[in-house]
Amino acid sequence: MKKNYKKEIESRKTFAIISHPDAGKTTITEKFLLFGGAIQMAGAVKAKRSSQHARSDWMAIEKERGISVSTSVMKFFYNNAEITLLDTPGHEDFSEDTYRVLTAVDSALMVIDSAKGVETQTRKLFEICRLRDIPIITFINKLDREGLPALELLEIIEKDLALECCPFTWPIGMGKLFKGVYHLKKNQLHLFSSTHHGKIKEGVIINGLDDPLLDQNLDKQADELREDIELINEASHPFNLDHFERGLQTPVFFGSAINNFGVKELLDSFLDLAPTPQPRDCKERKVDPYEKNFSGFTFKIQANMDPAHRDRIAFLRVCSGKYTRGMKLSHMRSNKKIATRNAITFLAQERAVTEEAFAGDIIGIPNHGTIKIGDTFTEGEKLNFLGIPNFAPENFWRVKLLEPMKSKSLQVGLKQLAEEGTLQLFQRLNTSDYIIGVVGTLQFEVVVARLRAEYKIEGRAEPTTFNAARWIKADDPKKMEQFKSKNTHNLALDAENHLTYLAKSDWDINRTQKDWPDIRFLKYVEHS
Repeated sequence: MKKNYKKEIESRKTFAIISHPDAGKTTITEKFLLFGGAIQMAGAVKAKRSSQHARSDWMAIEKERGISVSTSVMKFFYNNAEITLLDTPGHEDFSEDTYRVLTAVDSALMVIDSAKGVETQTRKLFEICRLRDIPIITFINKLDREGLPALELLEIIEKDLALECCPFTWPIGMGKLFKGVYHLKKNQLHLFSSTHHGKIKEGVIINGLDDPLLDQNLDKQADELREDIELINEASHPFNLDHFERGLQTPVFFGSAINNFGVKELLDSFLDLAPTPQPRDCKERKVDPYEKNFSGFTFKIQANMDPAHRDRIAFLRVCSGKYTRGMKLSHMRSNKKIATRNAITFLAQERAVTEEAFAGDIIGIPNHGTIKIGDTFTEGEKLNFLGIPNFAPENFWRVKLLEPMKSKSLQVGLKQLAEEGTLQLFQRLNTSDYIIGVVGTLQFEVVVARLRAEYKIEGRAEPTTFNAARWIKADDPKKMEQFKSKNTHNLALDAENHLTYLAKSDWDINRTQKDWPDIRFLKYVEHS
């Protein structure tokens, strides 16, 4: 193995940011891009009328509401590291997109609002990270506002998430008295002034708790800080790399993302702590990132990122080997070779043609519906990375066209949105009806908005009588045929032709399951 090849892989960090809505996740994303020089000014996500929007929010509905509903991939460079950041949706209605993203990263940054502690969606996303043993770094945000005491926040994290906390930085006051952060590992204080117009503004650096400058700048807060640090050094968990890498301990940082308080300390330490590209499990074997031959899998499809070109991009995580522009890759599901001359890299808000990529990188492959979520690509070896599941939706609607002549365009639009995971699409066996299934109702609003903006289709979403779904499997073909003939009015095919049972309630599903003990009713299926 060439030394420079090893160096390329070890310079890469690929992580996702997870949080409850409004904890400041998108602001953190922008400040990272700012420190990395990828953007010159961070656009705060504020009111609907604001002329600036987060660089990671590209849909019209995201800009109008000030929320992220689709994962954005952004690459930037910082201190000789190539960092790929995935800004995930915080809204619980889009948890499927977040789950898929977490299959493609090596670590996660958990953002917590200092006034609210561990919130519902944070807890759900954390559990997904724990299932995958993803190392987590924690940033407690909004210290420029009044919030919970820092010690109480650590106790909440440890109790609610059963996660050891190891503070790396400590806040100096909060709200109007917030003066900056103390770095416990470096024995260094960084005092800040508020930034203006989204630009970086350096503050005063004080080395050590005994420096006279500390008392001159902090007055009574200096003694309070010394007492806090003495208590923390005695009572907190010492950093344990093994516990961190196994997802059992989290390094904790404090700050205010909107003002750049503590963000640089977080980013500097992140480069030291976050793991480099990790091995990945296939059905056949485990793939090591340092292997010579290329391999990777798609975890996301996005349609119409550039409405002018009506494009569809497959996001591919490189797991091993080296990608070079124009190389032909074996598409495992279709058993065909595809050329990749136009693969792209996402550099902050810009796109660039990918000349080469290594394990840990995420590249975009333009496609015309041939690539699906979960597909594996190699240089020829028969591999299949473990599947990314579809979860049973909980809400079912139809799209009612206001212009009936556009039914064909509606069908195309719904199928493309289903390919990228925005919705699940079911076609009933006994009718021509298409039914949309989603996890949360806000997704319907997104579907209608995107149909209008990207496909020029005017319609409205109408509820159906269905409120539950299960995928159907059976070992005995005769039993399956009997079941189908008796339950045709409840059956549909999803976008991948998996047979699905639609029902009015979970109670109806349980009753049907008792009547048909040879039929398996599944809450999720893996992408094939």
